Amino acid sequence: MGLNYTGERVIPELMNPMNSLLLEHLARYSFAIPYLRGRVLDIACGSGYGAFMMAKVRRKSIKELVAVDYDHQTIEYALKQYHHPLINYRQEDALDPALPDKLGLFDTIISFETLEHLPDDRQFMHQLYHMLKPGGTLVLSTPFGQGRGKPCRTPFHVHQLTQGEFIELFTPFADVQYYLQTGVAIERAEEESGRLLTCRPGVRYAIGIAVAVK
Repeated sequence: MGLNYTGERVIPELMNPMNSLLLEHLARYSFAIPYLRGRVLDIACGSGYGAFMMAKVRRKSIKELVAVDYDHQTIEYALKQYHHPLINYRQEDALDPALPDKLGLFDTIISFETLEHLPDDRQFMHQLYHMLKPGGTLVLSTPFGQGRGKPCRTPFHVHQLTQGEFIELFTPFADVQYYLQTGVAIERAEEESGRLLTCRPGVRYAIGIAVAVK
C-alpha cells in the first residue's frame, strides 16, 4: 500500500531530496522543534514525516504527539511508514465541532499549510484555541494571497488569506510573534497596520508563520 505524489502532498521518499516544496516543509518543521513540549498536536499531518521528525528529535520533551489528517489512506501510510512510539495517528475532520472533546488539550499545536484548504478558517482557529492549554503555544503557517473568499491560482486551495486577515486570526492570543518564509529562509517580521515587515523591504514572502501563546 502506498500513496501517489500528486499536487501538494509531500512524501519525502518519493521526491527528489532537493525538491523545493519538500525543503520548505522540512524548514517549517525544523523551525517548530524548539517549541515542542508535553502533549503535542500536529493537525493536517499528511504522510507523517513531520510528526516522525518532531517525535524523534524531541523525544525527551514530548509526552505524546497526536497526528491528525482527514484522509484515511494518508493515515494508513503514516502508520506504516512513520511509526513512532510517541505518535498517535488519527483520522479526524479539522472542522468537526466535537474535535476538542475527542482530542483534549495540548501544550503545543502545530499546523502547517492547512488554513488555505479549509472553507472556514475562523472555525478552525476557534478549534485550535480551545484545544490549547493556557500558556500553550500554537505554531501555524499559511501562504498569502488575494483574500478570504477570493479565487486563487492553486487548485488545491479554497482561498489564500491576506496578511491582514492572517494577523486578525490571532487576536485572542496573549502573545504573537510573526515570521515570513521564502524558500527555506524564515525571518522575524513586525506587524504594522495589517502588514508584516522585515528588515529586507522589497523581498516577496509567500508564506506567513505565527507563533502564538494562549
